[in-house]
Amino acid sequence: MSGSMSRRQAIEAVTNYSVETDGFPEPLADTFGRNVFTLSAMKARLPKHVFKAVSATIDKGAPLDPTMADYVASAMKDWAIEKGASHYAHVFYPLTGFTAEKHDSFLEPDGSGASLAEFQGKTLLQGEPDASSFPNGGLRGTFEARGYTGWDVTSPAYIMENPNGNTLCIPTIFISWTGEALDKKTPLLRSQQAMSKQAMRVLKLFGHAEVDTVVSYAGAEQEYFLIDRHFYFARPDLMTTNRTLFGDNPSKGQEFDDHYFGAIPDRVLAFMIELDRELFKQGIPAKTRHNEVAPGQFELAPVFEKSNLAHDHQQLMMTTMKNVAERYGMVCLLHEKPFAGVNGSGKHVNFSLGNNNQGNLLNPGDTPHENEQFLVFCAAIIRGVHKFGGLLRASIASASNDHRLGANEAPPAIISIFLGEQLMDVFDQIAKGGAKASKETGVLELGVDTLPPLKADAGDRNRTSPFAFTGNRFEFRAPGSNQSIADPMIAINAMLAESLDYVANFLEKELADGVEFDAAVQKVLEGIIVEHGKVVFNGNGYSDEWQEEAAARGLLNLRTTVDAMAQYDEPAIQEVMSAYGILSNRELKARKEVVLEQYSLALLVEAKETLEIAKTMILPAANRYQGELAGTAASLKAAGVETDHPVLMSVTKSTKDLYAAMLTLEEAIGGFHADSVEGEAEYALKALIPAMVDVRTVADKLESIVADDLWPLPTYHEMLTIL
Repeated sequence: MSGSMSRRQAIEAVTNYSVETDGFPEPLADTFGRNVFTLSAMKARLPKHVFKAVSATIDKGAPLDPTMADYVASAMKDWAIEKGASHYAHVFYPLTGFTAEKHDSFLEPDGSGASLAEFQGKTLLQGEPDASSFPNGGLRGTFEARGYTGWDVTSPAYIMENPNGNTLCIPTIFISWTGEALDKKTPLLRSQQAMSKQAMRVLKLFGHAEVDTVVSYAGAEQEYFLIDRHFYFARPDLMTTNRTLFGDNPSKGQEFDDHYFGAIPDRVLAFMIELDRELFKQGIPAKTRHNEVAPGQFELAPVFEKSNLAHDHQQLMMTTMKNVAERYGMVCLLHEKPFAGVNGSGKHVNFSLGNNNQGNLLNPGDTPHENEQFLVFCAAIIRGVHKFGGLLRASIASASNDHRLGANEAPPAIISIFLGEQLMDVFDQIAKGGAKASKETGVLELGVDTLPPLKADAGDRNRTSPFAFTGNRFEFRAPGSNQSIADPMIAINAMLAESLDYVANFLEKELADGVEFDAAVQKVLEGIIVEHGKVVFNGNGYSDEWQEEAAARGLLNLRTTVDAMAQYDEPAIQEVMSAYGILSNRELKARKEVVLEQYSLALLVEAKETLEIAKTMILPAANRYQGELAGTAASLKAAGVETDHPVLMSVTKSTKDLYAAMLTLEEAIGGFHADSVEGEAEYALKALIPAMVDVRTVADKLESIVADDLWPLPTYHEMLTIL
């Protein structure tokens, strides 16, 4: 067995691993929503008038009556205790992008030496965690600890199971003492409300008498890597930064595409099956699972849900994935680019709009050219993507996602929209005076009598587009695997609120001036596609030609987080956020500071870890091999064998280059300082990243030269293929 001692031990542990399970005799469908305080659970436990009031808030966005809270709290407590819960936790989503929670016991002393289970409405409605250490972007000082959680009735409470006891988890918002948003959820709810208000205006103009609240729906495809935990703990870079800071490309990576949709390894499939069961218990509608492109990479996709609930479920899903992976001796990696040289992981956010009465507003039907309502909502999205492309790009900015965007594995940093042949043809007709026809769907004749003809869609898909129409929804492909979907959904809702407001105002004015409705619709559609159609691109987003063409069209190409976050200073973005009550200028500025601070700190940690591993692991391994080669060369020379020993020369040069690169990186780390978060981020981008790259380049070269039994780190080949 080859490799250093730690690598040999890891490989032996992996290859000897076996899955132990008692099986799951219970039908999967019977587990769905078991641990969720659903509407049906509420209905069974609440008085009729209370249930009616609460369900109106959940389904129709009606204001929440605080007097109902005592009834709900009592019913929720009894339900949770029956499920084995001893504590409750207000769960919130701070600006770290992760999930936070504070646990409190139901039990309170009653003064007689005994205790009672208590949970009152005021406790359900509001909590006060000491959360001063969360990033806030200057919204409050570190000495100001007061922050409030507020019950989000639209996202159901659930039970989090643990072998030693269960906890009732209550999704909440998180705000400061002054009422400013310190979380991801508050602006998401605000943006949803703003979008709904404008969408309802448009629907009423189309003559709908009964218009329910319009909801944005989301379904986020989650990509991830799995590696054995022994490899993980033998890689300090993975443990500290969640990505490999070193690693030479394996001789076989993803070139053959043989992993994509291939047979799922038994150990991974066992993990996936248990993961589905755990997600089903939480009411998370997991649907699709498969191998992804890179070796060791996989994907899980849920069914669409209301975007607020989809956000909460995504956060819970990521936690559950990590927990279940541990049961199978693996680690779930959600970093956007844990391995260089192979595809990274995204979180493709599919979204649509709709309600109970009008259905899916992004369903074009069989004849899109005749579906004016669909065309208006689609045009509003085109306008929004063009006008607020910078906001969309900023919403998915991070140090980790910068590794994906712009590579031939993910959408480019240029935000464009893909419509497909059928819709592009319809909008071309509109721009020329009016759409008269739609390209029809076709039939694929397969030439095999036993195979039925298959329906062909009127247009293909485009995986290189960051914002693509896919039949009855749009797919925002740029978000990263580890990111909260709140930020992209806030951006989408915000741009739609502004665009639908524009459309409603335009149509109302035209109708007031006596223009017939169909003519007014044609006029607004034509104006939008003429002015904003330059954002539509159906070609190859990976091509160099598109970079040039996009620049000629005036589209932004924001390659890094530093570039993207400058968009928060743009007046148009500040205006849309403040005008629709989503984020004040102060709250928006705070978010910019938090993102840039997280960006700088992430790179600083990576730089320090790069230097430490290079010093303590890679350089000693290179020196040992250099010593072995020098000893061999000396022995040969003493025996009268003349040789220049090119491997020794190569190792000597690379070792010298590594040491020089380490000194440069050490100086760059020592110089990390600036007077602003913008300055720190700029420094990290221009000084830390190049210095880390130089160290890695030499180290990876050494990995390809140094004897395998001396190399201290598990290799890419081992980590990606041994499961």
